[in-house]
Amino acid sequence: MNNRYIGALILAPLIIFIFLGGEYLKYIVMILSLLGMYEFYKVSRKKNYKPIGLVGYILCIVYYLNMGSDFLSSFNIYILIATIFLLLCIPVVYTTYNVIDVALTIFGFLYVAVFFSFIVFIDNKTYGQYLVWIIFICSWGCDTSAYYSGRILGKGGKHKLCPKVSPNKTIEGSIGGLLGSTIGCTIYGYAISRYGVPIQLHHYAIIGVLCGVFGQFGDLIASSIKRFVGAKDYSSLIPGHGGILDRFDSILFVSVVTFYYITFILQL
Repeated sequence: MNNRYIGALILAPLIIFIFLGGEYLKYIVMILSLLGMYEFYKVSRKKNYKPIGLVGYILCIVYYLNMGSDFLSSFNIYILIATIFLLLCIPVVYTTYNVIDVALTIFGFLYVAVFFSFIVFIDNKTYGQYLVWIIFICSWGCDTSAYYSGRILGKGGKHKLCPKVSPNKTIEGSIGGLLGSTIGCTIYGYAISRYGVPIQLHHYAIIGVLCGVFGQFGDLIASSIKRFVGAKDYSSLIPGHGGILDRFDSILFVSVVTFYYITFILQL
């Protein structure tokens, strides 16, 4: 069996946690965040940087345990500022670390743990048990459509999308991914409108387009980090997919885009 399909089977139990929502979803997302942060810190060390992983992991756990219903309604911003304050003192006391190590420690937390947490914040919203699925439908729809349209229409790789960052991605695959995200989100929006979710259909199409664009940015950003440090994958945790950040790179960005649209445009 193709390793991509084996990896998909390994990830399948995540669907159960999305259905359960609430505390179950929050803690599985926290575990994914910790694994993703570990991968980020590990590849950073390939360039001889020394992110202070223990501090990042503790900050992640405290962040999730202290999580309110919304990012701004919790006390996490105070915890974050206090952590940065103390981290900046470390290079003075322990000169083996420098300000770049401190910056990478905080960046790993923001990029992985905070971006992942928007899945939980969406789940906590009104109609969140329906809206949280938008993240995965858009991301996985984009990835799957991009993969197959790239293989079929972009065969030979004549029209490269971003060759200096990810040489295997094609413009044909990118367009296919955008269509997959948009069509998938629109169909899903129509389906949940029958369950009383009062959002007009065109909003789902817009969300699908935004997620299709920025989900691919998330993928390319993860690739640019790997290219910079000289790593092929973040880890080998998931057969055919690499690590947590290899598989969820687009989801990190899609969750942020979806949260912002639902919060500030739809005002839910």
